[in-house]
Amino acid sequence: MNRMIAPLLFALACAPLATLAQTAPAAAQSNFPTWEQLTPAQRELLIAPVRERWNNEPHHRERFMDYAKRWKSLPPDKRDDARRGVQRWENMTPQQRDEARAVFHATRQMDKPARRAFMEQWQKMSPQQRTEWAKAHPAPERRERD
Repeated sequence: MNRMIAPLLFALACAPLATLAQTAPAAAQSNFPTWEQLTPAQRELLIAPVRERWNNEPHHRERFMDYAKRWKSLPPDKRDDARRGVQRWENMTPQQRDEARAVFHATRQMDKPARRAFMEQWQKMSPQQRTEWAKAHPAPERRERD
């Protein structure tokens, strides 16, 4: 699993727990049962991936808890944005991911006006120009996390 998205996937795995804790009207609108109505097998299906990561990566447990706390504190619209971002990332080709990393690296220290100007210029580029730019301005090599 890609180490860059693994923590986010962990947070997303915890999302059902956080969303089930929301108000009753929201639960009533869902076609899925509440946690208490789930069978033991359904609960195990939801929890098993988290348990496996927790047990296999004890050195990451503190980070897992931090991600879960941050996820729980996100407003629902921001959670939806995060889910869409993960889906978008998973659907990218390796070349598109390299380009996204390069753009992120190039823009992460920019102020908002500079970032906006860069992104306007990026949108005007052809796919070939974007590829050439990303090759000329690659993101640093990814490092393994502790």
